[in-house]
Amino acid sequence: MALNDTHRVELASWVESAQTPGSSFPIQNLPFGVFKRTGRNEAPRVGVALGDQIVDITACLDEGLLAGAARTAGECCRRPQLNDLMAMGPEPVSALRRSLSELLRAESAAYHRDPGIAHRVLVPMYEAELRLPAVIGDYSDFYASIDHARNVGSMFRPNDPLLPNYKYVPIGYHGRASSIVLSGTQVRRPTGQLRDDPEQQPIVAPTRRLDYEIELGVFVGAGNPLGSPIPIMDADRHIFGCCLLNDWSARDIQSWEYQPLGPFLAKSFATTISPWVVTLEALEPFRVEAYVRPDGDPQPLPYLLWDSDQRRGGLDIRLEVYLRTATMRQRSQDPVLVSRGRFTSMYWTVAQLIAHHTSNGCNLRPGDLLGSGTVSGPEAESRGSLIERTWRGRDPLRLANGESRTFLADGDEIIMRGYCERPGFARIGFGECRGMIVPAA
Repeated sequence: MALNDTHRVELASWVESAQTPGSSFPIQNLPFGVFKRTGRNEAPRVGVALGDQIVDITACLDEGLLAGAARTAGECCRRPQLNDLMAMGPEPVSALRRSLSELLRAESAAYHRDPGIAHRVLVPMYEAELRLPAVIGDYSDFYASIDHARNVGSMFRPNDPLLPNYKYVPIGYHGRASSIVLSGTQVRRPTGQLRDDPEQQPIVAPTRRLDYEIELGVFVGAGNPLGSPIPIMDADRHIFGCCLLNDWSARDIQSWEYQPLGPFLAKSFATTISPWVVTLEALEPFRVEAYVRPDGDPQPLPYLLWDSDQRRGGLDIRLEVYLRTATMRQRSQDPVLVSRGRFTSMYWTVAQLIAHHTSNGCNLRPGDLLGSGTVSGPEAESRGSLIERTWRGRDPLRLANGESRTFLADGDEIIMRGYCERPGFARIGFGECRGMIVPAA
């Protein structure tokens, strides 16, 4: 991908809310999602977010507002999921995004000929029900933050927090796709085997150490055949875009079950994602160099090392986590910020995750989802989970209203937000990823 006309900071839209200061969805973004109008007997379909509106791509097609490659790509948007559009690869998606950008600009010839198209192609967000953006066939979760790995490792192995493979292998595991849910879905506290006292038998009970993990979700675009690895220099061509991801974790279940095969029931009860997928093209202005490894760290092995990826494989995404307790809701109090980090702190790039995932010939398919792993930085306030913020419950997090938390209580709501900003470019965002804890069954 390269910078193009859709990234110009001076672009404005005839959709006035797109110019609202701090909006996640200016015209420079145009993230894709799936929606239907509330109360209508109609099939879900694909749209893009713009300000407080959804641009109905099916309506744009029916109005004859898309042509050529953009129309071909747009026909995939009549479907109730993004998988077919994802499968087309980056060029058709870019053509569609550029055509939508031209249509929605303040100087749009189509709009000035017929301003009535606004009523025919726009759906207010408050009138829409959002759906999962894709049929997610497979989900893999990584462990790409060295600060997170070092923090958690030091709680269990203080003398040797990082395992010998960490700086060579992008560590990951196969997650559960069936329990991925959309932002706003309530999350039921899971029950499982707990064993706090090594001298006692395990018990079955609701988790007492429920946690969040803020991550970046990466949606696969065009897939690869089984047995054909994706070279790191081609990895970007297989990435459709990114969303926010909350990898809910039951830490007490996890600590008992994870040896020797890793996470299982501690993670599979729910994973929450945000509804809008920000394309890799929209993120192009926020490319930065990859994490700079300190002296003494090994260089990535050849299949994970490409000069271009080292120069610009990082993504400067700011990530924030807010907590709103049941008491705060009752008192109409705003949620409080509990974590703020940046994706630039990740030890492995997204391209390296793709290259490693497929290095054994594993096939990725359109709509597959990769989690980056918890995004944590070196400072306390940049730690992306409660187990780190409270150091496994030793140092409770004190809230401004007098409450405190070591782990999440029933009624707690976690709200994740993400955005990118850089001088000379428009600020773009990911929207929100929300989930509220309800009691165990």
